[in-house]
Amino acid sequence: MRLLVTKCLAACKSIAGMRKKIDARILLPLVFLYFVSTPCNARAQRILCSGGFGHFSAEFQTGVTVTVSASKHGGFASHSCDATLRWGQDVLPAVQRAYEVDIDVLGANLGFREPVVTFQFKKSDLDRLMTYEVYSLKKPPRLLRTITGGDYYDAQDYDLENRIAIWTDDADAANGFENLPMSSFDFPPTVVLQFEKGRLIDVSSEYQGYYDHQIAQIKARLTPAALSEFKKSDGKLSSSSSLSMPNLHTLLRTKIKVLEIVWAYLYSGREQEAWNALAEMWPPADLNRIRGAIQNARAHGILGQVDGTAKPNLRKHRKHHAFVYDMSIHVRQSADLNSISTDLPYIEEDSHHSGSGNRDGFNIKQNLPKPIYLSRPLPNSTTQALPDTRIYLMLVIDAAGKVHSAQLVNKADSGPLGDTLIHASKEWNFIPGFSAGRPVASKILLGVSPDQ
Repeated sequence: MRLLVTKCLAACKSIAGMRKKIDARILLPLVFLYFVSTPCNARAQRILCSGGFGHFSAEFQTGVTVTVSASKHGGFASHSCDATLRWGQDVLPAVQRAYEVDIDVLGANLGFREPVVTFQFKKSDLDRLMTYEVYSLKKPPRLLRTITGGDYYDAQDYDLENRIAIWTDDADAANGFENLPMSSFDFPPTVVLQFEKGRLIDVSSEYQGYYDHQIAQIKARLTPAALSEFKKSDGKLSSSSSLSMPNLHTLLRTKIKVLEIVWAYLYSGREQEAWNALAEMWPPADLNRIRGAIQNARAHGILGQVDGTAKPNLRKHRKHHAFVYDMSIHVRQSADLNSISTDLPYIEEDSHHSGSGNRDGFNIKQNLPKPIYLSRPLPNSTTQALPDTRIYLMLVIDAAGKVHSAQLVNKADSGPLGDTLIHASKEWNFIPGFSAGRPVASKILLGVSPDQ
């Protein structure tokens, strides 16, 4: 069985006053899949708590309760957010008085041989970078590792092999490079990190196909004429006062695209190809300067924190096989769609599928995927009538709790409403399903019913 992966899905705005009900059933016992996936190169926009608004709390099976909520200092809630870990009467304040706090994974195995929760946060709304902290969920919980330098972090099980990597970008190196803000780049340098026995490893070179796709997209936007004009410049574009604004803009956009191509080769472990591409497309008189600047920025970016680098092309000729568990559950939930987070729903066994989720001897009520963040925005404008019955989505949730693929079950639901639900699913985040005490990929059928 082959599933089509739906990735890089954009979020849409939610409509005020709407509320959601979620019904999830998983249909079959155990499915063996051949899976080819493509990670998203745009960050999910979910944030559990921002500016003092938002709440999430759940007790993990180890007995540690994870809470993200508005800060309360001096008896009053401020416009900031906290993240805390509680067990018994003890409390560990993981994040305090931050502007934004999000949970990336909860209960996943990131390579520490124990379940963890990861928080990404900004202390101020002026901060351009996120801090990523990994905490143990064993009692007593403790901080295992901190990563800085990216403007988002997205842990995902790329091939559904229970091998979770953290996708981010080298924002610390790219922001301000050549006096260009981070927002100038469509493809800032992507970095893929993985923990192996607690050591942080750069595994970007294992995903060269992803970078090749980036390079193809960038080259498709370059014209020979624009590249020829850029090569005649000084590279710095410092002597451009005589140029018209349209010409200067074209030169600047060409320069950015060339940098993005070079980064894609360099960060994917192909240094010689990177310098060859730079020599081919950059003004010759400025070649040594820009090469040194790229090397210096990269050395002082996020990669300065890694403990090792994987060898290139480990996955190039490898076939990926994945196990995806189908678990039969019934979830009932109602939440305000304007809320940026949702509370853990009430979960009960579905009487129509009783027992089918208990294969392999695991307890269904302790091993179901559980929502951390679910949003269901509707199209900004549509003539499509809200349906009286549920719209069903087939979701594959990976071992990190991220939606790996999503598709409508009924073609009749296609249209602005159904398509927007597919797009919104990119933001959804779950505590992953568990089998034999291990987080696993799982498939669920999720039904959404609009209320008016």
